Amino acid sequence: MPSHEGLALTKWAKKFLNHGPALEIGTFGAKSTLYIAAGSSTHNQLVFTIDHHSGSEEHQLGEEYFDPEIYDEKLGRVNTVPLMQSNLQQFDESKWVVPILADANSIAPLWRTELGLLFIDGSHTEISAMNDYDNWSAKLHPKGALVIHDIYEKPEDGGQAPFLIYQKAIEEGFELYERVDTIVCLIKT
Repeated sequence: MPSHEGLALTKWAKKFLNHGPALEIGTFGAKSTLYIAAGSSTHNQLVFTIDHHSGSEEHQLGEEYFDPEIYDEKLGRVNTVPLMQSNLQQFDESKWVVPILADANSIAPLWRTELGLLFIDGSHTEISAMNDYDNWSAKLHPKGALVIHDIYEKPEDGGQAPFLIYQKAIEEGFELYERVDTIVCLIKT
């Protein structure tokens, strides 16, 4: 999460979280979570962040973005919980953060609180990204914001799944509120 995109998250949290809490799909190390929390405090709103903390496909052993620092030998898998905890402990904004260790789409059917901001930044497979959008976008407050990270129009620049859900959201009545590099903020029309 580059700082200019993170600061956009903070700005959008300040604008839209008067309509309800934020929910982030895909925590990893909680950097984006803290940017959202910096804005959520304006409205005394929580930031729920959901992740299984086993890493995305590209973080696995032998993959392009594998990092031995987040590989847990005892568990025999990637484990990003310690990284998240370490980052959250460094900032006062963490008091607004509620980590949920789970698959986001297992939680979705149980979720009843309207969201002021939904941030989709989980797995970048097409099936997973579509599930995140399909299972969570209807939980937005009518004046809430849908934020999607890693928007790349050209396949050679990056994965296409976030761009596909961006296009689907536009087709389903969202409109672009603002874009900062690869992160977009959409609102319902």
